[in-house]
Amino acid sequence: MVESVHRGYGEYENLEDVLADMRSRLVDSVATPNRLRELLEAVLVVGAGLELDSILQRIVQAATTLLDARYGALGVRSPDGGLSEFVYEGISPDERARMGHLPEGHGLLGLLIEHPRPVRVAHLGRHPASVGFPPDHPPMDSFLGMPIIVRGRVFGSIYLTEKRSGPEFTDEDETILDALAASAGVAIDNAHLFEEARTRERWLTALASFNARLLSGGSIDEALDLLVTRTGDLCGASGAYVMVVDEEDATVEAAWSHDGPRAGSHLDLSDSDLLPVVRARRPALFTEHDRVAPFDTPRVRIAALPLSTTSGVAGMFVVTRDGEGWTQDEVTRLGSMADSAALAVEFADQQHRRRQLDVLADRDRIGRDLHDNVIQQLFATGMSLQSLLLDETHPVPESAASTLTQTVSQLDRTIREIRTTIFDLHTTGDDAPASLRRRLLDAIGDLTTRSVLTPNVQFTGAIDTLVPTRIHPHAEAVLREGLSNALRHAGASTVTVAIDAADHLTIRICDDGVGVPDNPRRSGLNNLARRAEQCGGSCTVLPGAGGGTELTWQVPLG
Repeated sequence: MVESVHRGYGEYENLEDVLADMRSRLVDSVATPNRLRELLEAVLVVGAGLELDSILQRIVQAATTLLDARYGALGVRSPDGGLSEFVYEGISPDERARMGHLPEGHGLLGLLIEHPRPVRVAHLGRHPASVGFPPDHPPMDSFLGMPIIVRGRVFGSIYLTEKRSGPEFTDEDETILDALAASAGVAIDNAHLFEEARTRERWLTALASFNARLLSGGSIDEALDLLVTRTGDLCGASGAYVMVVDEEDATVEAAWSHDGPRAGSHLDLSDSDLLPVVRARRPALFTEHDRVAPFDTPRVRIAALPLSTTSGVAGMFVVTRDGEGWTQDEVTRLGSMADSAALAVEFADQQHRRRQLDVLADRDRIGRDLHDNVIQQLFATGMSLQSLLLDETHPVPESAASTLTQTVSQLDRTIREIRTTIFDLHTTGDDAPASLRRRLLDAIGDLTTRSVLTPNVQFTGAIDTLVPTRIHPHAEAVLREGLSNALRHAGASTVTVAIDAADHLTIRICDDGVGVPDNPRRSGLNNLARRAEQCGGSCTVLPGAGGGTELTWQVPLG
């Protein structure tokens, strides 16, 4: 339990208040005007500038010079009660190298953290809290320590040892260091406010960039990619992810990570502690001791925030970081990012619904045209050919009759194929069972909902008749992976998808983008090749004839 904070000089809002109080309180307690003038000069030096690291170094330098100490240091209190930073003066680089690790907040240093009151001793080793020194540490005897208070909290402490001009530090030294610590608290607070303002500006700039990208009519995927990338950079994250959750399954819509799940991957959250974030609609923080699938690597700290939309919670925004925990300010800023991501997800869903309505209207029109025009014309052609075969007054030669019979049969098969196509046009991905053509069309629709590109799609051959059911899931997975890569990573302006069924099922995806990279990410390509091998086929990824990339996945149908 931390004792009440030492308040020798209280708290100040600015250095002017510190200086005014010093003049009134120190004029009688400081022996000479020169020392008072030196103290005032030190206060001004400490308060110059707004960069925290340089301020801490100036505090230590001013304290050691002002109080004629051989060694000085400033320890910054960490959230767990130890020391997160240690700035020192008077120790040479060679001495520092021999000492090993810096102090961690034990002994007298820890006493100042737990009990923030001045500590002054003539012989450091005789104090009950002393724990001695590590090997090769310079000898130190006299000691003076003073807490630094910032906004009512212990920020850290100043430590001085080895008074040069006397056997120990005096009452006057303690009074002067108390005043210097008060001014240091104001300077540190100003530096914090300045850094908070800069941090807030960086986050607001990132949000503005995302909103501008989203509202410009560009790709929502690109906007989400920008969001996770800027978030990862701003908070030193190891990963940032936007996930859409359906029941216990999650789809990663955008990802920024070196080794985590990639965009487009599907995750099972049935046994994950992340799922309650969606169900409870509340943010959750996980420490390095938690094991949260699929981010259960050692030392990772996780912040998970729900994506709240007008219709409920669509998913979550997950950010991971190694080692360092999350502050409340960071969680608040991540919440703003999550709100923006939720807006994008909801916007994408509305776009998808509008496109579905447009597609259904087009399908209905195409289906009517096929039924009212094409099928009727084919049927009339078939009837005419059959009438020739049945005309006994003008008998058809036997060789020609065989050809006509085959032609009529082919027309019947074509009519059946068209009727199957019309049926597919009037079904959606929610209807079961779906034909392969329907599954592939729905996959293309899903992938292009948030893309500014609309691929040119070509079907050749009796896809639904010739391709066995066992190949259907492989074909859909290959199309999703290949088309996703072309839309997301190729930088293409046109994409063509050609699907042909004859002796083989061939899926060919061509783009005019940047081409095959020198070191392509192999996980997705290996997956396509493995699926081809399982079906006795092959998969190639080659530069296109006119630039870009050509992916060809082919399996036999015999």
